[in-house]
Amino acid sequence: MEREQLEQLATELVDAAMSVHRELGPGLLESAYEMALCRELNLRGITFERQRPMPVSYKGALLDCGYRIDLLVEQAIVVELKAVDGFAPIHEAQLFTYLKLAGCHLGFLINFNSRLLKHGLKRIVFRLPEITAEPVVLQSSAASSPLRSFAVIPHESLP
Repeated sequence: MEREQLEQLATELVDAAMSVHRELGPGLLESAYEMALCRELNLRGITFERQRPMPVSYKGALLDCGYRIDLLVEQAIVVELKAVDGFAPIHEAQLFTYLKLAGCHLGFLINFNSRLLKHGLKRIVFRLPEITAEPVVLQSSAASSPLRSFAVIPHESLP
């Protein structure tokens, strides 16, 4: 899928989630929001898979470990739905794992238990570029002195 098409689809997805939240508000179970979002996507003609199994590949074998992607939209966007008080680091790690397993680059965490849905949306982009773990020195264009050094950590080493 072209980047422009992916961005348009992401916009439609967020709009659909906003519509569901406007109609239902916070306080329901995750499953209710999942069903309502599926209905909204159907009404908009957007294809998706609900509760798609995501096996883990290990030494040539696909293992069904019980991973399920809440929604895979147009085979391009992974959506993980929540109805919790707030996001925890494990929620992002879960989405990163699903993006990696599905071979997708864009995902959304959507927490419907937010008073305003814009506070319950997290867009995560996952790419597998060639990354070096060598320190990188940033320099100001106005001066030649380094601003900061840091190490870049590849996604694979994150929890």
